[in-house]
Amino acid sequence: MLKLPDNPLLLYVTDPMCAWCYGFTPIVRRLRALWYGRLSVQVLVGGLRPYAQEPLSDLEKDNLAVSWHRAQLKCQLPFDYKFFLRQELTYDTEPACRALLTVKHLRPNLTLEVLRALHSAFYADGRDISKPEVLVEVVRPFGISENLFLALFETEEIYRQTQQEFEMVERLGVSTLPSVYLDHPNGPRLISRGFCALPELEERLLQAFEIPF
Repeated sequence: MLKLPDNPLLLYVTDPMCAWCYGFTPIVRRLRALWYGRLSVQVLVGGLRPYAQEPLSDLEKDNLAVSWHRAQLKCQLPFDYKFFLRQELTYDTEPACRALLTVKHLRPNLTLEVLRALHSAFYADGRDISKPEVLVEVVRPFGISENLFLALFETEEIYRQTQQEFEMVERLGVSTLPSVYLDHPNGPRLISRGFCALPELEERLLQAFEIPF
């Protein structure tokens, strides 16, 4: 019988504005539910396109729309393509990542749930989650007060921590979002690079446990 390490930790590298992450987050949530009490999940913001200032070119819009369509076909989730009708479309994912890091401080147990809500707000509802007023509305149903959220969200410290998390993800060698790692004393072990279905994710996780800790 496979012996699990004590309290194994999965590192889920994601971005609230990543289309493939939108499809993968429900899979990570189901995995956590199946392994309830035997596995923990820590969300890391990867920074898909942080600090973008220039509007997307027509070619960039086309490429992004194709990526969304591929993710929609694979994940069978709703997408609102009215996003691409905006004239000046700046795709800055830093505010949404910073919002998720803010939630990690205020309601750490709800991080995955808020991530799912951010994905849905952006992809299914077509809301601009780079705007603080929209982010406040997304997190409000989770019992997070607007004043408390904004007070932390707009601090220099949370800006700095968000940048540090981007840098940590870069040091991990993450080249694709989503990615999943198993935390290990000798360094994180890559479990999944990119989207995969639940059975494959679970099989890869079991294979990683076969390597002695």
